[in-house]
Amino acid sequence: MVAKLSGISHVDLTVSDLDRSIPFYEGVLGVSQLFRGRNEAEKFEVAYLVEPSTGVVIGLVKHDQRPAVFDPRATGLDHLSFAVADREELKAWAAHLEERGIGHSGLTDQPPFGTGLNFSDPDGIALEFYHLSPNVLAGAK
Repeated sequence: MVAKLSGISHVDLTVSDLDRSIPFYEGVLGVSQLFRGRNEAEKFEVAYLVEPSTGVVIGLVKHDQRPAVFDPRATGLDHLSFAVADREELKAWAAHLEERGIGHSGLTDQPPFGTGLNFSDPDGIALEFYHLSPNVLAGAK
């Protein structure tokens, strides 16, 4: 018997300034802060944020010592993508980003997989809203 996953528990992102990053994620994604605390033993501070309708949890971690700024070409996280229902939702997210003065890629079609909308957080971490084509999911079954 193969063990099965039931989903993703959370994603932790290393940031340089929690006081800057928390309001960014709250304002852009509509997440709420669950917890903020410090781990003295491992020398980092963390804030966990949750998106209430999906239960998606994002941890923002500020390490006392950290490497240079984010680079999506380095080993590790390339980008974090959030699923949206359809192309109209992508358009609504684009308008929301524009209202907040956040630059983005515009809707980018990526046949045969779907359509994306790329942007970055204040540390340059690559983020994306994505509508996955139903045909792709049907082929995975």
